[in-house]
Amino acid sequence: MSILKSREAVLALVILLLLAAIAGRFAGFVAPANLARVFTDTAPLILLALGQMAVILTKCIDLSVAANLALCGMVAALMDGMGVPMAVILPAVIVMGAGLGAINGALVWGLGIPSIVVTLGTMTIYRGTIFLLTEGAWINAHQMSALFKALPRHVILGLPVMAWIAVAAIAAITVLMTRTALGRAFYAVGGNPHAAVYTGISVGRTQFAAFVLSGALAGLTGYLWVARYAVAYVDIAGGFELDVVAACVIGGIAIAGGAGTVAGAVMGALFLGIIKNALPVMGISPFWQMAISGAAILAAIAFNARRREPGRIILKQAEVRA
Repeated sequence: MSILKSREAVLALVILLLLAAIAGRFAGFVAPANLARVFTDTAPLILLALGQMAVILTKCIDLSVAANLALCGMVAALMDGMGVPMAVILPAVIVMGAGLGAINGALVWGLGIPSIVVTLGTMTIYRGTIFLLTEGAWINAHQMSALFKALPRHVILGLPVMAWIAVAAIAAITVLMTRTALGRAFYAVGGNPHAAVYTGISVGRTQFAAFVLSGALAGLTGYLWVARYAVAYVDIAGGFELDVVAACVIGGIAIAGGAGTVAGAVMGALFLGIIKNALPVMGISPFWQMAISGAAILAAIAFNARRREPGRIILKQAEVRA
């Protein structure tokens, strides 16, 4: 069937089969209220996957997103403790996240350093900065204002604000990728950077924009994460960057750049979110949970490799850096 030639359609079918299998043992898992909770739990992964998708499309990768999230979340909690109003905190951390992403983009664009090297370095710097700000201390629920904690949890039409923000981000990034020159530039730069230059697209500037977008979404997610779980500390979201990359890979975002869709990234995140919520309910040990998640990622990579164009590699930056 032609519909099965679509990566997104295949992944949607896999998700439905996964839900059916889980429902066979725990019917309550597929209840609307529980699925809404699963979507809300997965909202941070969706937000970061959307930003990571833009970066990967341009032949780069951002391993600093979780550290960016943690730093912005900690700054948000510190600002709240100083009495800064929410109307200032939220835009401030989004701008801060975008700035941290801009640092990555500037190093990749200006110095031509491979993105994986840049973001490994900034990941460590951002985590270290949290320690310098707090000397390793935690900020707990009793140190946060009621409004700060309540915003992501406030329910509108059956879904928390955190979930609605993810829905809004999905819609906005879809428009960006399909209806704007910048979105088309992301695909052009990753697909054929030399041809992109001939059409007047700056490879470096486009990659810079992708990192800024990824950073802005990480900054937003930092506040949402800290406020929802009511805790901030140095190692918050530790290792989460791997889940973000995995969501993109599972969703069919070509790790070599130039191919992928918003729907794919979202479904990749939902696939991981369903697994991570379902396996503990089914009584599977944490070690098997990691093995099953890893197997799903490897299967996705193998599937993508069958459609990969030869000669592309993510560790090598495009030779043209206009």
